[in-house]
Amino acid sequence: MALKVKAVERLLKFDKESAGKYRYVMKADLYTSLTQAKVIKEAALRSGVSQGVMKACWDAAGEVIKAWATEGHSVALPGLGSMRFGLRSKAVEKVEDVKTSLITSRRIIFTPSVDLKDELANTSIQITCIDRNGDEVKRVTSTSGEVEDPESENSGSENQGGSTNTGGSTNTGGGSAGFETGGE
Repeated sequence: MALKVKAVERLLKFDKESAGKYRYVMKADLYTSLTQAKVIKEAALRSGVSQGVMKACWDAAGEVIKAWATEGHSVALPGLGSMRFGLRSKAVEKVEDVKTSLITSRRIIFTPSVDLKDELANTSIQITCIDRNGDEVKRVTSTSGEVEDPESENSGSENQGGSTNTGGSTNTGGGSAGFETGGE
């Protein structure tokens, strides 16, 4: 499976007086939001337990995570990482001015596990480029974990394998891997 990314040409302005410049801006292209019921059904199928048992476990785990996180704990999410609650607030000079109204937002902070980060790093990427008129103008596909190096890119050719980036060289592009198709 690959991560789908859209690069859409947008007019970027940094102040009101400038005319701005068109630039391709990338963002992840999400398929859909999966429902809790679908996730429970798939987890039950993969684990060999009934959907009822899986739902009971899912609900119980959710309650435990919520209870412990609201007590100030960082809570492990098996196979994913950990989550904790945090906040943003205004700073004050005097201790007498400290009060709860200084809190501007409460946040959920997720820290992915090393395994999840590695999985993401090794997932290939498919970029679809859309111009300002809404037309697809280019597609770029990478192999797992590698992104093409525009410095050594030969238009229309496929990667013959290997990367020349050994980590200590001046090549910071990540090697050459991937191919382009002219909108095919």
